[in-house]
Amino acid sequence: MTIQLQDPSLLKTQAFIDGLWMDSDSGETFAVTDPATGQPLADVASVGATETRRAIAAAERAMTEWTALPAKSRSEILEKWHRLIIENTEDLAVIMTAEQGKTLAESRGEVAYGASFIKWFAEEGKRVYGDIIPTPQTDRRGVVVKQPVGVVAAITPWNFPNAMITRKAGPALAVGCAIVLKPAAETPLSALALVELANRAGLPAGLFNVVPGSDAPSIGGEMTSNPTVKKVTFTGSTPVGKLLMQQCANTVKRTSMELGGNAPVVIFDDADLDLAVAGALTAKYRNSGQTCICANRLLVQEGIYDAFVEKFAAAVSEFRIGNGFDASTTHGPVISEKAAKEIDAKVQNAVAEGATVVIGGQPGEQGGCFYQPTVLTNVNDSMRVFREEIFGPVAPVFKFKTEEDAVRMANDTEFGLAAYLYTESMGRSWRVSEALEYGMVGVNETAISSEVIPFGGVKESGQGREGSKYGLDDYLETKYICFGALQR
Repeated sequence: MTIQLQDPSLLKTQAFIDGLWMDSDSGETFAVTDPATGQPLADVASVGATETRRAIAAAERAMTEWTALPAKSRSEILEKWHRLIIENTEDLAVIMTAEQGKTLAESRGEVAYGASFIKWFAEEGKRVYGDIIPTPQTDRRGVVVKQPVGVVAAITPWNFPNAMITRKAGPALAVGCAIVLKPAAETPLSALALVELANRAGLPAGLFNVVPGSDAPSIGGEMTSNPTVKKVTFTGSTPVGKLLMQQCANTVKRTSMELGGNAPVVIFDDADLDLAVAGALTAKYRNSGQTCICANRLLVQEGIYDAFVEKFAAAVSEFRIGNGFDASTTHGPVISEKAAKEIDAKVQNAVAEGATVVIGGQPGEQGGCFYQPTVLTNVNDSMRVFREEIFGPVAPVFKFKTEEDAVRMANDTEFGLAAYLYTESMGRSWRVSEALEYGMVGVNETAISSEVIPFGGVKESGQGREGSKYGLDDYLETKYICFGALQR
């Protein structure tokens, strides 16, 4: 398959190191395929530890001058990068749909979402403030300043191949850091197009390097062991995040981790039913269920359970799965045949243990990467669909009796990224929001993410926050300076 772009030069297949496009030292490549058709899209340079080491060294060199620039000067370059992303929205969306599978409409939305982080941090980077601390001594003054943490290594996932990059690169670059990025092997083309636009915007050579590769342990191992890297930021699974944290311990690197989720949507019997159905649909089936904050468990109070399932399933029946380039498609494929099989295994486990398939429950007829939008009832907390992140278009609907039951069920997981609840009671809104052990809670709303909010979780869903003013803190070190002998 050939990706048709208005600007074909945005389709890059080499690594980008120290301002130059280059093949891997070995000449090795890996294939990127369209999950909707299985057709090859491109062969991309597959680099390893040696090239990653050079990229880190280039980042360290480039950071010296970048850090010395006034924040306003860095901001102006980021603003230009933002404009170029917006101007090339259609091509970036086409690349994303081709390699990731989501519908073209969703891809356009993600490009805009991703660009918003560059715009936000271009502005917020000019507002890195410090403090003056009164001291007990009259001849001293204490000053607190914030400085860039250093070279940042970033590892990003395939489900949002644009936005997961910009919300790491944006704050890192805005405060004066340099960055080395390893994009997911499934979706490197979006990352390479983004760095091409950053290069056109005038980002200095070596400041933003992209090292694609199929050997993740080799690249990741260099990132976590190299003493020049001062921070590792990762979005992905909890097991991989734990491994990276262990590896970073040897050099005591700063880390920020946005890991797995098991988001509940708690719907009380006093909720606006239509609003709850619409919100649950968005939260569950966005990107074919492949988001870390998507609704993994729908917890519905028994008084409205049947009515909710009826309305919810009727809406799901209107979905149309297919190629993301088809205008009639509402939901594209999942990322791989392996992913589709894992989703089906969870569904069949639930069915074997007594669950009822209201709609769907089977692989799609469109190809090996497709799975039917599914609704399950008669589910319980012993099933895999309660315990494990589904990461697919499957909605198990659980029943609860009391508010206490709902909170207990919602918190009965090692994850704590996002949770949602629907109720018309203001008191319940506060009680349940505060009782839920999650980093983010949506009340009567599931579209909670934007560049202005602190995105992140608790428990085994990670550490640190991305976006908002708090998103800068993960890329800054706090330094105390004591000025003495001021009476001289």
